[in-house]
Amino acid sequence: MATGALTRPRAPARETLFTWEGRDKNGKIVRGEMRAGGESVVAASLRRRGVLATKIKKQTFSRGRKITDKDLAIFTRQLSTMLRAGVPLMQCFDIVARGHGNPSMARLLNDIRADVETGTSLNQAFRKYPLYFDPLFCNLVAAGEQAGILETLLDRLATYKEKTLALKGKIKKAMFYPVMIILVAILITAIIMYFVIPSFKQVFTSFGADLPAPTLLVIAMSDFVVGYWYVLLAALIGIPYFVFQAWKRSPNFQILVDRLMLKPPVFGELLQKSSIARWCRTLSTTFAAGVPLVEALDSVGPASGNAVYREATKQIQNEVNIGTSLAQAMQNSAVFPSMAVQMTSIGEESGSLDSMLSKVADYYEREVDEMVDAISSLIEPMIMVVLGVLVGGIVIAIYLPIFKLGQVI
Repeated sequence: MATGALTRPRAPARETLFTWEGRDKNGKIVRGEMRAGGESVVAASLRRRGVLATKIKKQTFSRGRKITDKDLAIFTRQLSTMLRAGVPLMQCFDIVARGHGNPSMARLLNDIRADVETGTSLNQAFRKYPLYFDPLFCNLVAAGEQAGILETLLDRLATYKEKTLALKGKIKKAMFYPVMIILVAILITAIIMYFVIPSFKQVFTSFGADLPAPTLLVIAMSDFVVGYWYVLLAALIGIPYFVFQAWKRSPNFQILVDRLMLKPPVFGELLQKSSIARWCRTLSTTFAAGVPLVEALDSVGPASGNAVYREATKQIQNEVNIGTSLAQAMQNSAVFPSMAVQMTSIGEESGSLDSMLSKVADYYEREVDEMVDAISSLIEPMIMVVLGVLVGGIVIAIYLPIFKLGQVI
């Protein structure tokens, strides 16, 4: 029996990133990085380039934290700035990767640089990582490469990402404080119901007198918390979890939830204005880069951050595709205010659509700023009132029997 038939093909060696140092033909010290299967492969490759390697070291990285939108925005701004300064593309990636504080981001940039070094276009290298670089980013980079204005479009992308991040930060700021206060109120109420009320219940039982209705209500609530705390805890954790899973898996449920979130008087208006600002900012950026309007709308819906506007964008795209003006299509969708529609119409008529959309985005971003400041100043006293009524009501209900006992004595 032939032994060759039993021999399995050897798996290709896994490539690792090495840093190297050596001397070129002129004796000048040169340094760099290379992905290879081992140190011997690096040394052989350098010899073919005419470099005598003096030091080869395997590059090790710590696990690193998650790559955030802020990391990507900073990278885009750095890449744009260095390209404008005339720094070669490969050197830009090397500088940013070496100086980045997040090892995960450094690994990502080194992988992209390795792809570009092998002949892959920059936009195709970005498309291999859709988790970090969305179609809008990749399409604008592709347009920049084709037109020879990569640094200009990267500058627009950086500005877009910075403004979007700032807008998200303002929305989180407006939402974070009330949510945290509500959670603290729930925790305090649970502690009172579970530990404090049962102690008072034993004292009240020894009175042998009829208790006031508020006290009986609080004791009944405490008995329920003590007896079914695990049900309440499971509901407190389980309901948000299942709602989130349903929201992730069902587009129809996403639309329902996002539509309901736009209904409340203050927070709904805040979310609506932020979605319009992001929608207009995205469309302005893509259209200014020379992307046709129908294709530009592909990236606009998801960038709005709201399922209602995402579905409306599909309707707008279909109407624009058959010849309807963008302003008319926006009006037909019934989710844009008249000011945004009128400014878009003026932009279409004057041939300055990207500029008008940018002004609309600026306007609504200022509106969001003002609303966040107003909410921050008004919400603190409102929350204090709610907490006072909640905790004060429980305290009064506990002490009512003691007051009555004092009157009898």
